[in-house]
Amino acid sequence: MKDIQVCGQPVAVALHGEPTAPPLLLIHGAGHDHGVWNAVAPGLAAAGHRVVAPDLPAHGASSGQGLTSIDAMADWVIALADVLGLDSFRIAGHSMGSLVALAVAARAPDRVHALYLLGSLAPMPVAPFVLDAVRNDPPQAWALINKFSFAPAEVLGEQRRRELEAANLERMHKQGAAVLATDLVACDGWQDGLAAATRVRCPVLLVSGDCDRMTPADAVVPLRDAFSACDARLVVLPGVGHALMQEAPQPLVDTMLAAA
Repeated sequence: MKDIQVCGQPVAVALHGEPTAPPLLLIHGAGHDHGVWNAVAPGLAAAGHRVVAPDLPAHGASSGQGLTSIDAMADWVIALADVLGLDSFRIAGHSMGSLVALAVAARAPDRVHALYLLGSLAPMPVAPFVLDAVRNDPPQAWALINKFSFAPAEVLGEQRRRELEAANLERMHKQGAAVLATDLVACDGWQDGLAAATRVRCPVLLVSGDCDRMTPADAVVPLRDAFSACDARLVVLPGVGHALMQEAPQPLVDTMLAAA
């Protein structure tokens, strides 16, 4: 971990790989932190990337207030890249983080050389009952999120699914309900994804799981088709739900590297 200052606030960043290797930013999703990338970061680094996985403000070990919009998060990521001296980089994001990565690539098309959108959808509406639960009954919200985050037990196995749910619950507890609520409202409110896609100029890889009930693969097609000025490809991993990095780390790494 490396501690730096971004926008006047301490930020925690996990780094993997050689300092001189081409940088790859990894942006986590709602109510999470950089730890969601732990199973894939070493493989990406071993393949020649300098992996940079920050905790967004108010997440993990980063200080500050949670950012209330996808646009604000994108501006923050660009500021982070400036502090780290990254003139150009690749960027990947999962779920909410995919929206942030998309917004970054649209804002800085000359700096982003490749875009990886994992478990993505644009727009990314959040069900009203989930928004209500996270504000008024956080344990119910966490239970709902866990219910829809993973492939069914018939695919994963009962024991593995219980382990994944327990780890995800611990991570959401660590961030707190207020942070999760802010993140989900930001996801729900961002309506610029399809327009942002038209401004992206680098190759784009979208990865979905065929058991994803949060961002189903067939619903991702309009986003893929919105990348009118660049090549965009959608890959669907079999037997995988929304939590691609935890459920299928090696297939995900292989898919990302094949597109590099």
